[in-house]
Amino acid sequence: MIASEPQPATKPWILGLTGGIGSGKSAAAQCFVDLGIHLVDADNAARWVVEPGRPALAQIAEHFGAGVLQTDGTLNRAALRELIFKDPQQRAWLEGLLHPLIREEIKQYLARAQSPYAILVSPLLLETSQHQMVQRVLVIDVPEAVQIERTVLRDKTNEAQVRAILKAQASREERLSRADDVIVNDSDPAWLKSEVERLHHVYLTLRGGQ
Repeated sequence: MIASEPQPATKPWILGLTGGIGSGKSAAAQCFVDLGIHLVDADNAARWVVEPGRPALAQIAEHFGAGVLQTDGTLNRAALRELIFKDPQQRAWLEGLLHPLIREEIKQYLARAQSPYAILVSPLLLETSQHQMVQRVLVIDVPEAVQIERTVLRDKTNEAQVRAILKAQASREERLSRADDVIVNDSDPAWLKSEVERLHHVYLTLRGGQ
């Protein structure tokens, strides 16, 4: 019997997973992880780049002053948020510093993927240049009333705050217009799991996400 030549491993293609606040992105992402799919969370990457000892944190402290640091040397997110939301120029400075670093961090973690495809889960996938890193977009979608209800319950916040966050994110219509696939997540967790499994089997047949 002649041994077959080892086939070169194909590089995983990247699926972007996004959705508005309260849509159930994290629950959907976990279903993919349970199926053995490599996943990178943009929110985690945003936290990693400002950890103590990383250059970004020193630059932030130098620019905004020591008031943006906690006593243990970690970033005081609440203090920083207050400063940048008062001043659009400061927000632009911070985004200019962090977005390229976050993008690089995401790239490094995606490069480690061993699964047939990998996932970048990001609430701001379509609002930032992160969408350029993916070959296909999956939107987790729910009616706005459900988003508000879930988020108020989950974050113990009020409806006005949730509506303000919704305004800052891409509109539901825009997200849907840019989606390759959509899961309407207004049922129970078992249904969400079955929808993810259905798409997963489709994704395994794709080359380069198409």
